[in-house]
Amino acid sequence: MGNRLSKIVTRTGDSGTTGLGDGSRTTKDSLRIDAIGEVDELNSSLGVLLCEELPEKVRTALIDIQHDLFDLGGELCLPGMSVMKDAQVARLEALVEEFNADLPRLKEFILPGGTRAAALAHLSRTVCRRAERAVVRLHTEEPVPDAARRYLNRLSDLLFILGRSLNRFGGQGDVLWQKGKNAG
Repeated sequence: MGNRLSKIVTRTGDSGTTGLGDGSRTTKDSLRIDAIGEVDELNSSLGVLLCEELPEKVRTALIDIQHDLFDLGGELCLPGMSVMKDAQVARLEALVEEFNADLPRLKEFILPGGTRAAALAHLSRTVCRRAERAVVRLHTEEPVPDAARRYLNRLSDLLFILGRSLNRFGGQGDVLWQKGKNAG
């Protein structure tokens, strides 16, 4: 890392542009910068979730995911770069299977909530879906490697499962949606 971040205030973005990892500049409202920002927000939301009491297996998985998301941000910052690998997608798929194996089968829709940790996992899931949409929008204009898009799709599935798992860890069940509850 060295001195890369020794000067934080550069004023180079005051005109509404920002630098990419390849040295080029783009507008701060470009699809690429939007996607980078959404992935950064997702990583930050996982940081908030990590402040909660979590099973060690969940904590380890989330820390690994934070590193993956930082790699994904780097990939997005360098047009044409491919950092995300199929192995990272496969790791998420294995985690989905592992955490889902202990959960009761879903027969109803569930609402985000229950324990604070579960609610934060669901919030991160929605941020993940937004990041995925931003990356897909970027892909309509510029190529984004398949693994990056698949990773975000699998991650949102995992965060849904973790929300359910964290409710069980906290001694609660799923918060079930009740059809017509307020229909009158």
